[in-house]
Amino acid sequence: SAWDSRASLASLLDIMSIFGRSDLKSEVMKELERHSVNLSRLEKNPDVDRTQLVGLLDEMDLLIDQLHAHNGPVGAHLKSNEFLSAIQQRSAIPGGLCDFDLPAFHFWLERPPEERLRDLKHWLDSFEVIGRGITLILHLTRGSTLFREFTAETGFFQRALDPNVPCQMVRVALPAGSPYYAEISGGRHRFTVRLMGQASTSERAVQAPVDVKFELACCII
Repeated sequence: SAWDSRASLASLLDIMSIFGRSDLKSEVMKELERHSVNLSRLEKNPDVDRTQLVGLLDEMDLLIDQLHAHNGPVGAHLKSNEFLSAIQQRSAIPGGLCDFDLPAFHFWLERPPEERLRDLKHWLDSFEVIGRGITLILHLTRGSTLFREFTAETGFFQRALDPNVPCQMVRVALPAGSPYYAEISGGRHRFTVRLMGQASTSERAVQAPVDVKFELACCII
């Protein structure tokens, strides 16, 4: 539908904005290279599935080569697309995307769905390689450790971190239907998990008044 296309285009503009603020390509390449070096050390380990490891290393090498071959920042050429630039500029203004201000946008929304999908795919293809790289990094990071059960006493949990062994990601899992959600904050030396409840969106969220069991994973790879 036209609303699906609007939502997809809004996500594309968000992606363009994120990539326009920092050199994510270099960061992703560095992280892939770091993982590749670390995993290469496991090649002589008899307990490792060598076929799976070699396939993973080959995939990393291919992604690194493809990112190296990409000149300039990812998606930079989309900045010169007048159609996208006009939408991006007006989207920050309340009501800025009305048909009076952006008739070309609304004309596009009335095009056949297959044409809109073709355009969206063409624009998003610019981020396909780096997207696969980010997905692989997240997959490896999340899979580096298992969840363990902990208790947040009256909804509060704190844990110290070893600054010499950086934790790449903190994951918290709660049962489906739990009346609480996790609010995570932290720094180099420690992190805190507060389990919050909110009976209604018209009320302020409050910390759980009881002890709550939850699952935690500190991902280090």
